[in-house]
Amino acid sequence: MEQAELTALLTPQGLRMVDEVGPLASTTEVAAAVSRLRAGGHSPDLVSAVVGQAHLRVRAAGKFGPFADRMLFTRAGLEQATRLEVAARHAGRFRDAGAHRVADLGCGIGGDALGMAGLGLDVLAVDADETTAALAAYNLAPFGDAITVRHGRAEDTDLDGWDAVWLDPARRTAGHSETARTAPEDWSPSLDWAFALAERMPVGIKLGPGLDRSLIPDGVEAQWISVDGSTIELVLWSGSLRRDGVRRAALVIRSGAAAELTSAGDTEDEPVRALGAFVHEPEGAVIRARLIGDVARSLDAGMLGGGTAYLTSDTPLTNPFVQSFRMRETLPLKPAAISTALRKAGVGTVEIKKRGVDVDPAQFRKKLTLRGSASATLILTRIGEGRDEKRVALLADRV
Repeated sequence: MEQAELTALLTPQGLRMVDEVGPLASTTEVAAAVSRLRAGGHSPDLVSAVVGQAHLRVRAAGKFGPFADRMLFTRAGLEQATRLEVAARHAGRFRDAGAHRVADLGCGIGGDALGMAGLGLDVLAVDADETTAALAAYNLAPFGDAITVRHGRAEDTDLDGWDAVWLDPARRTAGHSETARTAPEDWSPSLDWAFALAERMPVGIKLGPGLDRSLIPDGVEAQWISVDGSTIELVLWSGSLRRDGVRRAALVIRSGAAAELTSAGDTEDEPVRALGAFVHEPEGAVIRARLIGDVARSLDAGMLGGGTAYLTSDTPLTNPFVQSFRMRETLPLKPAAISTALRKAGVGTVEIKKRGVDVDPAQFRKKLTLRGSASATLILTRIGEGRDEKRVALLADRV
C-alpha cells in the first residue's frame, strides 16, 4: 500500500466506503467495484485503497473470523499475520507465566497483540514500517489504553517495566506486496539480537517452521504448530515462558480442537516394519519436532521405510497427530500400471500424496486415466530399507 492510498483510506469517507462496498471475493467483483467508484468521481488512490481492503477482508476471514470485517490490511501483512486462534494460545502462555505487560516487537497488523489484549494483557505494539504501524493502530484502537502502538525499531525500544516480549522478526524484504525471504542475519531484528534478548528476559520468538534446527539455542522450548493440515510456524520460548522439562513440542489444531505432544528432546524413530493394513502420515508439526517415534510407540506402529516419515500398522488408528489411510493395493510407481488399477476400481477422483520420491503430483496426475464415481488416495513413496527398498504407489482410502 502506497502512502497516498493510506492517507486516502484513513479518513471518515475512506473507511465508510470500505464498509459500504462490502466483501469482494472475485476478480469480477473487484473490477465492477473499481468501475463503479471511478464513475462516481472518486480519486484513483481512494478507489485502489477501498477496493483492495474489501478484497483483503474476504481473504482475512480465515485468520480473523468476524474481526476481519472491521480491520485493515496490507497483502504482506495479512500473509504474515498470526491466526487469531493461535494468537490467543500464545497470549495464554504469557498470562499463565504471570506476565501482565508484554511488548510485541514487530507487531505487523496487530494479530498477536489482538490476542493478548483479548486476555486482558497490557501491550506495547511496535513496528518498524510506518504504514504497517498505522494499520495496527487502527486495528487495535477498540482496546483503548490497554494497547500502545508505536512506529519504531525493536532494537530501539525501551523495555524497562515490561514483563515479557513477543518478537516476530521481519523475515522478508521491505514493502507491502514483495515477500521474498531473506537470510537470518538480515532479518529485522537479526536472529542473534533476538536470541540475546531471550537470554535476558522471557521472550517468545515467532519463526518459520522450516528454520535450520542447528540455529535453535540450547535452553529454549521449540514449539512447532500445525493448523488444519498446514505447518504454520515455529515459536521459541525462553525464561518463564518455557515449560519445565519441555524442549520439543508439536501443537496440532484441527477444526478448532487442539492436541499437543511434548518431549525433553528429539525422540528415536521406531524400526522399519513391513507394510501393514494401514498407513499413517504424521502431522507436519510432529515431523518438524522430530517426535515421530513417540507417535509410533503410542500407536503400536512402525516406520514404513525409505527414509520417509510415514508409519504403518495392522490396526486402524484414531489419533490427532496422524492422518490414517486404509490400504487397498501396492502398485509399481508407473502411470500405466496405476491407471489400470484405478480403472478397475472405478476411481475418477484421486488425492495424490508423496514423500521420498522426486515426483510432481500435478504432472503425475496428468498421466493417469481417471474414470468412475469412486475416490481414493494415491501415496507415492518408498518402502523397505537397504536392498529391499523400492519405489511404490500405495492405493488407499482415508480413514
